[in-house]
Amino acid sequence: MCTSNIQAERQLTSSPISKALDNNDNFSPDGQYLVYDTRDTVGPGPANSTSIMKVSVATGQESYVYKPKSVTGADAAPGVLAASWSPVGDEVVFIHGPLLEETARLGFYSQTNRRGAVVDSSGTGTVRFLDCRDVASQVTPAGAHRGGTHRHEYSLDGRRIGFTYDDQLVRTAGRNLGILVPHTKAPCGVSHYFAVLLPIVPAADAKPGDLVRAADDSWVGQKGLMRAFIGNAKTQDGGAATSLYVVDIPENTDFTTADSGTATRYPAPPKGLKIRRLAQHAATPGIVRGSHDGTRIAYYATDSNGVRQIFIVDSQASDPHPTQVTKLPSGAASGLRWHPSGNSIAVLSENGIAVTCVKPGPLFGKTVWLTRHGAGAAPAEALVWSPDGKLLAFNRRVPAVDEKGKPAHDATGKDFKQIVLVDFPDSNGNGIPDTLE
Repeated sequence: MCTSNIQAERQLTSSPISKALDNNDNFSPDGQYLVYDTRDTVGPGPANSTSIMKVSVATGQESYVYKPKSVTGADAAPGVLAASWSPVGDEVVFIHGPLLEETARLGFYSQTNRRGAVVDSSGTGTVRFLDCRDVASQVTPAGAHRGGTHRHEYSLDGRRIGFTYDDQLVRTAGRNLGILVPHTKAPCGVSHYFAVLLPIVPAADAKPGDLVRAADDSWVGQKGLMRAFIGNAKTQDGGAATSLYVVDIPENTDFTTADSGTATRYPAPPKGLKIRRLAQHAATPGIVRGSHDGTRIAYYATDSNGVRQIFIVDSQASDPHPTQVTKLPSGAASGLRWHPSGNSIAVLSENGIAVTCVKPGPLFGKTVWLTRHGAGAAPAEALVWSPDGKLLAFNRRVPAVDEKGKPAHDATGKDFKQIVLVDFPDSNGNGIPDTLE
């Protein structure tokens, strides 16, 4: 059942700058700001994002957090993008490609040529790199990597950072998951120790059951002890089965037991991790999301009618029959998010936002539309829920004008991505839309 409780959308930004929320954790801990990158403003694609910016939720004032010297075009550097705010402080983490002075030695921005960087959210501090990247050594230094880290995500307690990883030296290996933890043995002057989380095997060498790729990952719970992901495992017929998995990362993990690899040997995870396949049916691509209390994981899969919907599974047990949550006529497109209470999830569908109750009981599975939707609405992208659960932010492309009042378009010829806000109608603060109660 889908009902409507359409809220007034508020366009927060309007300048001729593209503002990509990029499915990250964009709200500041107090909910007063949103952070984003500016890809497609001066050149197409992620490599041509030249700055990290923030905007005040109350006033709409935009300001720079980080703007390094950059070159744009087919060969771009450094490329700074995919920003997330620390949940426990004033630090922002983002992808950082090679500095201009490094390009002669390292080359330009690419999927396998990027690191994680942090900067103070005030924009007054200097950039600091989290991970050591070394593609020159025959034996990769312990705690370093040889590729690119991407979509960095803090655990809710701020102690661990998870991400996807692409290796430059063993190109036959598929995408993996990685972790960064503060460590006294972090190499080359950085603050964090790097390790892959999964034993990814190149497809040509894999045996049935081996993981050949992992992505669409996110933390489950508060402490970074479990990371959920969509994994591709080799099948008996030589194909790949796509399923929901988690990797358990105990609090006492000794990350120095990881193997950083060599020029010809792919890295291996630290000892003591456990990989579990949670759902026996096929999952579809899309970032999975764990509830804040760590008990449940929501992900995308097709229903009996072949429509992409949201399913939920218990994070601690292998369940061959996960629970279907949404029954959206056009399916769940993207943007899956949990309300902090764990009682609702939000997702983008039909160019709008739908919220579904997931609290066990008579309201479970009931859905409310919060925004306009359908063919007449501009596509909505990159949904994010504020830490207090009272506000949702997302991107829509909206016409903009330049300083002379003339129509302005981004580097791809489209309207600029702007940030739009909508209130969550929840007068009693229990995480369930008022319309359903």
